[in-house]
Amino acid sequence: MQTMMPTKPTETRKTMRINNLPPQNSNSNILQRRLHILLCYTKASEQDSGWILAGRMKESLGKALEEEPILAGRLRRLSEESDGGGGGDFEIVSNDAGVRTVEVKADHVKLAEFVDELKANKREAHELVYWEDIVQHNPQFSPLIYIQVTNFTCGGYSIGITSSLLLVDPFTFSNFLKKWCKIHKTIFSRTNTSKIPYLYFPNYASSPNDYRLIMGSNYKTCKNNTNASAQSVILTNLAALCIEEAERKTGSKMASSLSLLLHKLPCEEEDTYYNKVEMCSRKGLLEGLLVSENEISGLINTNCAIRTWDELGLDSLCFDEGNKADYVSCWISSSPAVSDEGSVMIISPSGDDTDTFGIKVVVTFD
Repeated sequence: MQTMMPTKPTETRKTMRINNLPPQNSNSNILQRRLHILLCYTKASEQDSGWILAGRMKESLGKALEEEPILAGRLRRLSEESDGGGGGDFEIVSNDAGVRTVEVKADHVKLAEFVDELKANKREAHELVYWEDIVQHNPQFSPLIYIQVTNFTCGGYSIGITSSLLLVDPFTFSNFLKKWCKIHKTIFSRTNTSKIPYLYFPNYASSPNDYRLIMGSNYKTCKNNTNASAQSVILTNLAALCIEEAERKTGSKMASSLSLLLHKLPCEEEDTYYNKVEMCSRKGLLEGLLVSENEISGLINTNCAIRTWDELGLDSLCFDEGNKADYVSCWISSSPAVSDEGSVMIISPSGDDTDTFGIKVVVTFD
């Protein structure tokens, strides 16, 4: 296991505030809720290797993190003294603590066989991704992104990427992955590629490091927008609408308790954003909805478009020019300790968004 940091120190340590995290003793799973992305690639050439690609990915990842240093950051509590329960307001600090990488060898199994078993529900995709739960009482030591590269006996390999949903939403994260692929291919073009990368795992011995938060004169905070309360009410009603529509479309029913995660709420003083967590009940959300059930479908169909994970464009992610993934999967999960909690994630548009979807809503039933 290794940790990859931005290749240059982050001079302006920006923060992203996360309001209203539930206390440690609550029965909530929001702290451990994460996004998984799985990409499976066949061996493209005799020189192709998951070990070599992983070494190169670590180098290019450091460069990509220069542009998005918050992804290499850590979660810290803002008001430890005033909140004995361990909840309240937190923030993610871009302290260059890094992204954790893992390399695994899958003995006695070929990639094609594994993928066939995945499609037949005989294997779990969780075997190809990695995650360690965020430590609630000391979250500042827990990575928020993990990357696992698994090497199969046939020479094929998989890339499993996991990110905390407190850190980044699926749409923003997929855009980062596309930028990372572009940077990777620029650095390791076929005409400018050494045979063995600097961070080639079989030749690399890692040593333990202590990653601490670093705060200095360039530390910046974010104040909530005074209009955030009114916006929160609007988004809460939108969540209720989308829960009703998702239940109607899927035939499933939202759990009695759920977490509402609001992404990219605007700060008051500068062009930055913060996230907010609200713990809700399904009954309370739907009872507060000022729209009749018969009107819900019409509102959704008139003002919203139902999207799928395919529109993230993950099937186009390609670290080795011309070698696209044979199998792509994307899902949201959380700790099995709490199985009766759903979630709704609402992502407000921001100035750096490259898509035209507007407000995006992701409904997860468990």
